[in-house]
Amino acid sequence: MVFSSIIFVFYFLPVFLLGYYLSGWRTAALLVGSAVFYTWGEGAYVLLLLALIVVNYAGARWLEAQTVRRRRQAMLFSLIALDLSILGYFKYAGFLATTIDKVLPAANLPVIEVALPLGISFFTFQLISYLVDVHRGQVKVERDLSRFASYILMFPHLIAGPIVRFADIRDELHADRRRTGRIGLGLQYFIVGLCQKALIANSVAPLADHAFAIAPGALDPGTAWLGVLAYTLQIYFDFCGYSNMAIGLAFMLGFTFPKNFDHPYASGSITEFWRRWHMSLSSWFRDYVYIPLGGNRLGQRKTVRNLLIVFLLTGLWHGASWHFVAWGLFHGAFLLVERFGLGGLLARAPRIVANLYTLLVVMVGWVLFRDESMSEAGAYLRAMVRFDALQELPVPTLRLLDGQVMGAIVLGMVFAYPVMSWTLDRLRAPKLPPSALEPRLDTQGAHVLSTPILIAGLLLSVAQLAGSSLNPFLYFRF
Repeated sequence: MVFSSIIFVFYFLPVFLLGYYLSGWRTAALLVGSAVFYTWGEGAYVLLLLALIVVNYAGARWLEAQTVRRRRQAMLFSLIALDLSILGYFKYAGFLATTIDKVLPAANLPVIEVALPLGISFFTFQLISYLVDVHRGQVKVERDLSRFASYILMFPHLIAGPIVRFADIRDELHADRRRTGRIGLGLQYFIVGLCQKALIANSVAPLADHAFAIAPGALDPGTAWLGVLAYTLQIYFDFCGYSNMAIGLAFMLGFTFPKNFDHPYASGSITEFWRRWHMSLSSWFRDYVYIPLGGNRLGQRKTVRNLLIVFLLTGLWHGASWHFVAWGLFHGAFLLVERFGLGGLLARAPRIVANLYTLLVVMVGWVLFRDESMSEAGAYLRAMVRFDALQELPVPTLRLLDGQVMGAIVLGMVFAYPVMSWTLDRLRAPKLPPSALEPRLDTQGAHVLSTPILIAGLLLSVAQLAGSSLNPFLYFRF
């Protein structure tokens, strides 16, 4: 079940909210609803998730009670190793076996094929952040198993984030959520996210799929550029749309999730891009990998090492394939170049120049990310620079460029920048006061969109979903 589906919007969500608000057992209702939501798509894997919840809950309580430093560290490492080994088995065992077979054919390892549990990368990182924060004394251990289970199993963030830390919602888990639910604000965020997914991401997806499916030698430059532009818009509005829907659902339930995107394509450098893109993942790697490795405090050589490790892991986190590794290291290399000289030049350059540089690097990176082999990615990139082969767009590409797709591309290119907030500011559109929102979500408050705009967006999105085949969120497979 996905948020952008008729069954979720008109069946699951209304029934769940009625039960959640009419019953006196909010935590129990949240647990049952989340278990149903996850089981709907994953079946027996919910038992694995429940087992991990129980083990990490018990382990965190033992950590807090243990006073011997060595034992605490050994227990922490054991729990993290358990969580990572389960993630590694499901996500990386096949990749590792295949790689070993290519390097050492005599090994003749068996092919390992297991279905990847939805959301395993996200809830594994949440479990690890909780254990580390308890070990550091940054959060108090949760003694109520049902509340801890709600933190991990909560369906708004369970499948594709954002990565929510326990400290973000601990107080809200214990609050009287009859008084903290913000239905109106939640509906606004949810509808905006649904529009991003259904009206933009889904509309440009066929063009991206078409371009990346063309045989390398047959790809013309025009289709190549249109395809990577479409994918650039698709992956942003797909994932940002999901995050906004998740934030909106959390508001409805009385929780505040961290902001996950801040117009990353408006960045003036790759360094700035990673402060704006998938912010919950970037901050997780910063706090639990980069800083513990020493960050930038141990000299240039170790700073280079630490950044490359982080972006190697960032690539692997997205998928068990060398093209994801290449994508991660590609971004890491540009961060290093910016850190050791280019960043200063970009800071002094006109903003539009810095932004065009960032977009070009990001789009080249998306080719590495999207193509499933390095040879295919190389062929695609070569097609993008074959300016001697410029020609009219082939008929299959022209057929895809109908009014809906062209409109989605234009809207995507406009709303990838903070145009809406800029316009609403100048129209003096009403805002919620900053005190109504948690500072970590939006320190400036949020604009209140008019009800007719929200209703129109909802109706258009539902019509789009009803008239096309379901297009699952891209980040479900990560």
